[in-house]
Amino acid sequence: MNKPPIEVADIIRSAGRDFTERHRSWLTGLHRKVLAAIEHCRTAALGGHRDRCSRCGQTVAISYNSCRNRHCPKCLTHARNKWLAARQKELLPVPYIHLVFTVPHTLVPLFLHNKKLLYALLLRTSAATLLEIAADPKHLGAEIGFFSVLHTWGQNLLHHPHVHCVIPAGGLSLDHKTWTSPRYRFLLPRGVLSRVFRGKFVEGLKRAFRRGELCLPGALQSLADEKAFRSFLRIVHRHLWVVHPRPPFGGPQYLLNYLARYTHRVAISNHRLVNFADGKVTFRWKDYAHGGRQKLMMLTADEFLRRFLLHTLPRGFVRIRFFGFMANRRRRALLPVCRIVLEAKSQQLSPSPEATSVEKKSTWLCPLCGGPMVVIQRLTAQQILLETFMQREHVDTS
Repeated sequence: MNKPPIEVADIIRSAGRDFTERHRSWLTGLHRKVLAAIEHCRTAALGGHRDRCSRCGQTVAISYNSCRNRHCPKCLTHARNKWLAARQKELLPVPYIHLVFTVPHTLVPLFLHNKKLLYALLLRTSAATLLEIAADPKHLGAEIGFFSVLHTWGQNLLHHPHVHCVIPAGGLSLDHKTWTSPRYRFLLPRGVLSRVFRGKFVEGLKRAFRRGELCLPGALQSLADEKAFRSFLRIVHRHLWVVHPRPPFGGPQYLLNYLARYTHRVAISNHRLVNFADGKVTFRWKDYAHGGRQKLMMLTADEFLRRFLLHTLPRGFVRIRFFGFMANRRRRALLPVCRIVLEAKSQQLSPSPEATSVEKKSTWLCPLCGGPMVVIQRLTAQQILLETFMQREHVDTS
């Protein structure tokens, strides 16, 4: 893929310092760390390394280090590839279902001030809803396994918390002796999922309020009164809680192709940026309210950075989680059982380009012969500056 003409890092280098000065009142240390990491990613400030091709011996000029911050648009490829390689070994030979759990827009301010608590509640209650309804004999009567991915953004970069769940079509019978196929196209009935999810999430909010765990600053301060909070929850309860089914995946390989570009995302990729001039940022977005039409949006650099930082995750927060027979403590024992009851021989899927690249020790290839590159020297920022200075001196004297 060609290098995009504009990157988020360029906007931060140009407008980040003024943005930080103007918004000191709400910017946290974590926000500043994210901005600094992206600004310095793959620059001399982070040091670098010199590589040599293990096949032809070609030595390449200094490569700058990546910041490895999970909010950086340039630093997710290696983590994604490693994750995909692990998932490839766990896929079952059945179609996969994709469900999206969303919350009413009324809850967005509460989410913004209680990210760690409410993101975890969103992941937990959506998973509990799926497991409970799937276990009900009226709907599936089986134990399902799946993983959930938290996304916090919409295409316009505004705050839109939602969870994507990817589920094998069917589940293990409760005695683990047979595989139960779904009766519904999207595995479980949407209306039931929506109502149970709403009930579990609202109950979780009530419990957090009773324990004094909710942060209610500024305009939310009025909700500190119990009667006002109950009234707020009644309004929230009346809103539409959408569980949106996406078209089912045709099979494991289709799923891998989808995940390759989807799971390890940040709010906006560099390739969506179109222009940055006169303090304005223009980027592409899909307007799903009008059939997913491609449109251009222009924001001031200040507003662009504000929206970008809305999606900073709390320190240590895990945004991809596994449940049911795919839970971390159970998958090693139960996935082989799933394959047995599906009467499927352990088959090696044809490796995707993403998985293949993970298996190589080198993260990039020789520009001359395509052989894997290996690091022969690591350099600090000071060493890179000194070497650059010496090269300039040599040019000036020659």
